[in-house]
Amino acid sequence: MSAKVKKYIINLDLIISGVTLTILIAVSFAGVLMRYFFNNPITWLEEFQLWCFVWLAFFGAGAAFRSGSHVAIEVVVDRLPSVPKKIVECIGYLVTMAVFVYFLIYGTKLVQQLYFSGRMTNILKIPYSLIYSALPISCILMMINYTVITLSGFGIIKAEIEGGDN
Repeated sequence: MSAKVKKYIINLDLIISGVTLTILIAVSFAGVLMRYFFNNPITWLEEFQLWCFVWLAFFGAGAAFRSGSHVAIEVVVDRLPSVPKKIVECIGYLVTMAVFVYFLIYGTKLVQQLYFSGRMTNILKIPYSLIYSALPISCILMMINYTVITLSGFGIIKAEIEGGDN
């Protein structure tokens, strides 16, 4: 696999969230123009925006998490000596992974429930299972990225993840 392909795979969440944000802004702008200047609102706009918001939130969270842009209070941990600091970071990793596993399990159950119920949006007929599939997919990406970041932080592996400080 070439380095360019690896770069795209590693940054998949960033690419998806960036494209989604661009599309969301363009479609919302078009919706404003159609509603207020042409008096002809886009009827499917709200459904499409829902899809974009969900994908932007979950995939954007993965990208922010990987780059260290998420909210974290590290003042106390940064002041600890090396060994206790590593212990706290290990505990933090385990707690974070437990939360990800929880979201992954119940996000997958949600997507399955929506899939088997056949729920679709009213106008565009987009399956809600497709819209909310971003939750388990982004959890997997965050678990992989956080594991790589943690292992590289401990010096176990050498990893260069684009967009991050690690």
